[in-house]
Amino acid sequence: MMQPIAPRFPVPSVEALPEDIRERLLAVQEKSGFIPNVFLTLAFRPDEFRAFFAYHDALMDKDGGISKAEREMIVVATSAANQCQYCVIAHGAILRIRAKNPLVADQIAVNYRKADITPRQRAMLDFAMKVSQQAHLVSDADFAPLSAHGFSDDDIWDIAAISAFFALSNRMANVTAMRPNDEFYLMGRLPKT
Repeated sequence: MMQPIAPRFPVPSVEALPEDIRERLLAVQEKSGFIPNVFLTLAFRPDEFRAFFAYHDALMDKDGGISKAEREMIVVATSAANQCQYCVIAHGAILRIRAKNPLVADQIAVNYRKADITPRQRAMLDFAMKVSQQAHLVSDADFAPLSAHGFSDDDIWDIAAISAFFALSNRMANVTAMRPNDEFYLMGRLPKT
């Protein structure tokens, strides 16, 4: 039985969306073979959709001292702590692809402290988790381990911003009861044939 994408709010049809949003969804569908449910769910509010994805793209698609795979590690670890099934499944798939490692996403989702990651990545995730779960307790002392691992001020800002942005995303996914697309579950787990 097919479950609703996000049963608590109306999900607009692609055809009924503003042209710019419709074009983005169709481009994503062409690239990945499906439209991730987050796009369809957030399209319920077009202005917020545009703002959400503009900030998402600014954080996740940039170059810098944090690789795209490491950015996904932040999303998976903090989303697991926030109990966001959609983001753990969807970004776990992206992490498996970007890291070229079918194990790392599951390890990070369960317990990043035991995952096969570098000490630098562990320091990054320690800070990300503090921002995600206890931002009010972040102090100057939290910056020293990051600096010791070579993170720049821009990198530290990115870690915090990704953690904070996905706290919003996690909460909206949970409130809407957003269901992960079935396609995400196998992505990056098996070699392409």
